[in-house]
Amino acid sequence: MSLIIAQEGDVYPIRKITGNDETKRFLNSLGFVVGEQVTIISKNGENMIVNVKDSRVALGQSMASRIMV
Repeated sequence: MSLIIAQEGDVYPIRKITGNDETKRFLNSLGFVVGEQVTIISKNGENMIVNVKDSRVALGQSMASRIMV
């Protein structure tokens, strides 16, 4: 399932990153790599804050939809 469907407060392993090579490299540089754990901190409309590799990252719906958990 996509990260945008994930429930707030839950921890998920990243299964797949979709999108073009540039998008994959960008998400990888933020710490979104296959096998890493991601926690949904909060959701606010189309935006969300997640915790990945001990860092908090804000994501819009378009980027979050590219992360499969």
